[in-house]
Amino acid sequence: MLTLESRSEPSRTMTIVSPLLALAITVVIGMLLFMMLGKDPMRGLQVFFIEPVKSGYALSELAVKATPLLLIALGLSVCFRSNVWNIGAEGQFILGAIAAGGVAMMADKDSSRFIVIAILLAGVAGGMAWAAIVAFLRDRANANEILVSLMLVYVADMLLSYLVYGPWKDPAAYNFPQTISFLEPTKIPRLFSGWRVTIGAVIALIAVLLFWLFLFRHYAGFQLQVGGLAPAAARYAGFSSRRALWMAMLGSGGMAGLAGGLEAAGPLGQLTPHVPVGYGFAAIIVAFVGRLHPVGVVFSAVLMSMFYIGGELAQSRLGLPKSLTGVFQGMLLFALLACDTLVFYRIRWRHSPHLPSASSGQAKPPLPRGDGSKPLAVDPSDVEQGAKV
Repeated sequence: MLTLESRSEPSRTMTIVSPLLALAITVVIGMLLFMMLGKDPMRGLQVFFIEPVKSGYALSELAVKATPLLLIALGLSVCFRSNVWNIGAEGQFILGAIAAGGVAMMADKDSSRFIVIAILLAGVAGGMAWAAIVAFLRDRANANEILVSLMLVYVADMLLSYLVYGPWKDPAAYNFPQTISFLEPTKIPRLFSGWRVTIGAVIALIAVLLFWLFLFRHYAGFQLQVGGLAPAAARYAGFSSRRALWMAMLGSGGMAGLAGGLEAAGPLGQLTPHVPVGYGFAAIIVAFVGRLHPVGVVFSAVLMSMFYIGGELAQSRLGLPKSLTGVFQGMLLFALLACDTLVFYRIRWRHSPHLPSASSGQAKPPLPRGDGSKPLAVDPSDVEQGAKV
């Protein structure tokens, strides 16, 4: 039978192979799902994995989706490495979009293009402010950051709805809940004419390098990781857990807010109730699939953006619900959690135990005596004395 045997130390090979194995399992289950829905499984795989990369425009759209996922996942990777569980990056993303949109709406047609810097800084500040609420409650009241950050997502969503349905509503929008369209000087510059990808993709790649240097080449990053892996050792070394908490939360919130600002002033160009599309929650999967490593997060962000685009194409071309995107994301996460078991355990095949037969040559148990008493037992002391004789 198959059993799990604990490894003496985690397997480095399985650490790398596990995400690939999880992706393969997700693809197989996805094919079965397409067959159950009465669709051609090969056509479904083409929509999810071929269509998003088959042309330059498709790659630009892939970069549009991957940019916010990458930025948010970078911040979450630092949080999770420091054992701070920020689950509410979606709310920080929304606050970043709100703050950036507020600055963008204050501009006029004579505003300088440098206002884009102020817009992005406002997005960072909005995300950090929302994350600071979580850090403050965890620091002062020992509140659970998972619950607090998650509940603040719904507060941020309601705040956005209040603004676009109320004071920020465009009076010329025929009663649609949206702000005015941001003026041209406030929009994030695009990399190529005719494509929607902006300089946010370049900013995200620069952030990958900066986070790698911070985590693996800077003393502050070392402190955060030690605090997450071995809290007792961190306290013994004099590392401040409060400082680690605030750095992780503010850094994560700032990255989520930057992603929100880039999204609002970039592809969207205005604020609507549909600003939150789940990037903050999907980035949690991106961070773990990328092994909480800045370089690994790049590849997992691209993969997750393929799921987003594939879900939209499956809706328009195959007549499937858009919620299929969430199904693929969930399957990938659960497959990864299952495959990660092999990092700490190995699979062994063990034969079922069986009783020895008479022909096996093994010694039989002693037979009872004829008078019904117990078998004679040999005293070890008698054996020892006999050996001396």
